[in-house]
Amino acid sequence: MGKQLGVTVKIREIEQKDNEAVASLIRKVLVGMGVPKVGTAYEDTALDHMFENYDVPKATYFVVEEDGRLIGSAGVAQLENFEGNVCELQKMYFLEEARERGLGSQMMKICLDNARQYGFEKCYLETMPYMKEAQKLYKKSGFEYIDAPMGNTGHYSCQVWMLKQL
Repeated sequence: MGKQLGVTVKIREIEQKDNEAVASLIRKVLVGMGVPKVGTAYEDTALDHMFENYDVPKATYFVVEEDGRLIGSAGVAQLENFEGNVCELQKMYFLEEARERGLGSQMMKICLDNARQYGFEKCYLETMPYMKEAQKLYKKSGFEYIDAPMGNTGHYSCQVWMLKQL
C-alpha cells in the first residue's frame, strides 16, 4: 500500500452525486471480467440509483475515492427474499488500478463492522466461479462456501455462494 505523495484515498459513504460514477464503475468491472449481462448485477435497475437504494434502514454503501475519482465500491443490506437476520455483501467491485493495494480488505472490514452494528447474525455473498482473487479475499475474511443460494437476489448466473457468521 505504498501511498504516493499527494495521492489521497478515502473510503466514504455513497452520496447522491456518486450514482452515475458508481453505475459506470460497476458495469466497467463486470464487462472487463467477462461477466454475463443477464442474471448478474449488470442488469440491476438499482445500479443507476445506488444512493437511493441504500438510503434505507440497516443498509449502507461505500465508495473508494482517489483524487476525486471513484475506484471501488461495496455495501451491505438485508438479504432479499429471505426470512432471517442475514445481510448480503453487495456489489463489491474495484477497478484494476485499485486491486492488490489492500483496499478490498479495508472495504470488507468496514462493511462487516457495519453489518454487526446493524445487528445482523450472518453475512451472505454471491460471486462467479472464475473470480478467484475475490474468493481469496472472502475466505481470508472468514466466509465459507455453502452448497446453495440463500434468498432470491435474481443473480442466477452467480454460481458460488458463501456465508460468514458475524
